[in-house]
Amino acid sequence: MSFLLPLLLLVPQAYDPEIEAVMNRKRKEAAEVRASAAQAPAPAAPGGGGQDGLIPVPPRYAAPFQACIDAALDAPEKGVAFAEKWRIEGGGFYARHCMGFAYARAERWTPAIVALEQAADEAERTGEVAQSARLWAQAGNAALAGGDAAKAKADFDAALARGLPDGIEKGEAHLDRARALVALDDHKGARDSLDIALDQAPKDPLGWLLSATLARRMGEMPLAQAHIARAVQLSPDDASVALEEGNIAILTDHADIARSAWQRAVKLSPDSPAGKAAADNLTRLPPAP
Repeated sequence: MSFLLPLLLLVPQAYDPEIEAVMNRKRKEAAEVRASAAQAPAPAAPGGGGQDGLIPVPPRYAAPFQACIDAALDAPEKGVAFAEKWRIEGGGFYARHCMGFAYARAERWTPAIVALEQAADEAERTGEVAQSARLWAQAGNAALAGGDAAKAKADFDAALARGLPDGIEKGEAHLDRARALVALDDHKGARDSLDIALDQAPKDPLGWLLSATLARRMGEMPLAQAHIARAVQLSPDDASVALEEGNIAILTDHADIARSAWQRAVKLSPDSPAGKAAADNLTRLPPAP
């Protein structure tokens, strides 16, 4: 085990595989939103809690909402201006939602949080409690992106209190709430939310990755091994998953598995943070026999 000691110093690492996985998914969601904005006449994506997600929009608001999103995708300041004008003209919480979307596009997290929380409040006042829940979840993600974990937790709590639908929406809200709780050093609370997330969205590999990483940090290695195996099964071509598989393997005295996993991470995405971290880890292993 002596040759493992330098590697043990890497855990937890400055680079976190789950953060890269989250960012990869956010980038993918943003690309999907851009594609839908270019092709679809009326956005109706289920709001899964990400700041790039869109809530379902009824026909009455579909055309101006689409135009507002198009403006925000073209330039965030155009989206803000469109949303403000539309709000004055009666766009309701859909206009505020677009404003939050536009601010998030510009990574102006504080006004994005304000706009999304205001949209959530207005939605609830008009009887749209399900929409309010989705908007609270999006506000929580904006708070996470802005580094305010306490506000993020409060917003996710507000979303869940209003009753997100069972399935992926509730699962992702609990997953993101767990991220906030980890940032607040509440590992037990994070585990509770992750367990619900895994139950609600068992096909989401990110949930299993986050769960495995949390278990590793808490020293619960059998759980970490089981959950990273599930993440690998669901997403074998994700470099972040492969990196974490190696991290867990080295801590359970399986250097051969760690080497293979880290090599896969490098092959999958050599220039990503996950790939670079895996390559660095490989240099600390002794030569293969």
